Amino acid sequence: MILKILFVIAIVLQFFAVGVAVRLTRVTKYNSSWMLLTLGFILMAITRLVEFLPYISDIKPQDTREIFVWGGLITSLAFAIGVFLIQKIFKYMKRVEDSRRLTEKMFLNTIIQTEEKERKRFAKDLHDGLGPLLSSVKMSVSSLAQMKHDEASREIVENTELVINEAIKSLKEISDNLSPHVLSNFGLVRALNNFINKINIAKTIRINLITELKDERFDANVEVVLYRVICELINNTIKHAHAKKINISLSLVDDSLTIIYKDDGKGFDVSKIIEQQGGSGMGFSNIYSRINSLKGEINIESENRKGTQVTIKVQTHDE
Repeated sequence: MILKILFVIAIVLQFFAVGVAVRLTRVTKYNSSWMLLTLGFILMAITRLVEFLPYISDIKPQDTREIFVWGGLITSLAFAIGVFLIQKIFKYMKRVEDSRRLTEKMFLNTIIQTEEKERKRFAKDLHDGLGPLLSSVKMSVSSLAQMKHDEASREIVENTELVINEAIKSLKEISDNLSPHVLSNFGLVRALNNFINKINIAKTIRINLITELKDERFDANVEVVLYRVICELINNTIKHAHAKKINISLSLVDDSLTIIYKDDGKGFDVSKIIEQQGGSGMGFSNIYSRINSLKGEINIESENRKGTQVTIKVQTHDE
C-alpha cells in the first residue's frame, strides 16, 4: 500500500514537472534544447505511469520490459542532446546581458559627455561674452576714477570699481567650476588641489588631499568623472554633514586607482540613500551612475554621528 502511494506521488510530481516544462517552452521561444528536455520529462512521466500499471491491472512487469528499455534509451538521448544544446541558451543570455551592459555604459557615457560639452560651451560663452564686456566697463570706470571728483562721486566710482572686480572674479570662478581648465591641462590631482584650496581659504572646513600622485594623466573620461564625483562628495559633506574635516586619499596600484574619502560629519543611514538612488539621494544617484559608467566599484559606509567613508576603485584607462 505504501509503495502504491509513493508511486502515485512520484507520478503526480513527474507530470507537474512536465506541465512546468511545457509552459516554459514559450518563454524559451521554442528553443530546440528545451523542447528536447521537455520531451525527456514527458517520456519519464510516461515510464512512471507504465511502471504503475502492474499495481492496478493484470499486466506483469516483464510485459513492459521492452517499453522500459526503448523509453529509457529515447529519454537518455533526449536529455543528452538537450543538455548539450542548452549551452546555446546560456550563450544567448550572456550576449543579451553583455549587450545590455554595453548599451547602459554607452548611454551613461553619452550623458556625461553631453553634460561636459554643455558645461564647456556655457563656460566659454560666459568667458568670451561677459568677460570682455566687464573688462571694458572696468577700463571705463578706471579712466573715470582718474578724473577729479568731489568726495561723494569719488566714493561711488570706487565702489563701482570694487563691484566690477568682484563680478570679474565671480565670473572666472563660475567659468572655472563649470569647466576647469586645470583639469584638462594639468590632470586630476592638480585640479583637485585647486578646488580644495579655494574651499580651505574660507576656513569653515579643512580638506586634506593625501596622495603620492603628481602630474600623472589618465583617460580623459576617467579624470572628468572622478573630479565631478569627488567635488560632489565634498559638496554633500559641506551641505549636509556639518563636518570639520575631510581626508581624501588617492593611490595607484598597477592600473587601478583607489580613492578613499572620509569626513567626520554626522553620518547618515546608507540603506535609505541606496533606496533613493532613483531620486535625489543627496547626489548619490549621480555618483553611482558616474562610477558605473567606468565599470568601477563604490562602497559607502556611514553611521549616525560617526562620519562617512566612501571607497571608489576604477581602472585608470576607460575600457
